[in-house]
Amino acid sequence: MTSVQKPESLALDPSRRVPMITVGMVVWLASETMFFAALFAMYFTLRSADRPWPPHGVHLDTGLAALFTLVLIASSGTMHLAVHHLRRGDVAAMRRWMILTLILGALFLANQIREYVTVNFSISSHAYGSAFWVTTGFHSLHVLAGLVLMLVLLGQAASASFGVDNLPAVENVGYYWHFVDIVWVALFSTIFLLK
Repeated sequence: MTSVQKPESLALDPSRRVPMITVGMVVWLASETMFFAALFAMYFTLRSADRPWPPHGVHLDTGLAALFTLVLIASSGTMHLAVHHLRRGDVAAMRRWMILTLILGALFLANQIREYVTVNFSISSHAYGSAFWVTTGFHSLHVLAGLVLMLVLLGQAASASFGVDNLPAVENVGYYWHFVDIVWVALFSTIFLLK
């Protein structure tokens, strides 16, 4: 005679369930992926219809943009280390790595602002200007949002009660930051390398 498993034994272990905040972040990042996919579609549609691309006289500092792309990629590594240390219960190390991530992200954003001030075209100059300003502008807003989220986490981490129980929030800010970095690598490749 075979034994039948009770329904309770088939229930998921609550400690292994994915936190709802993570489910929400995955759904939200999926919508953000579609948003940026639409921006890339806009860019390539304008590129296919407008010649020459970029227009004559447009100059972007590809070398400096590449350097700050590496800075942003490094910030993904430091964010990973922040999450890793909190997972191990080391809140002090998490704070240090999060602060370094914040600094690297702020440096990247400062370079974007410098670029906006120095480029020799505006959003209304031509189709290329529109594509450049809209795609990089929305990405910069996402970087700014990530920096604000990190500041909020660092403010919470100043509390003595902050610890491993706060891991889902830190992990989700990490997911968001990695997403922002991946989008920038795609934007950098599209705008600065594919000419």
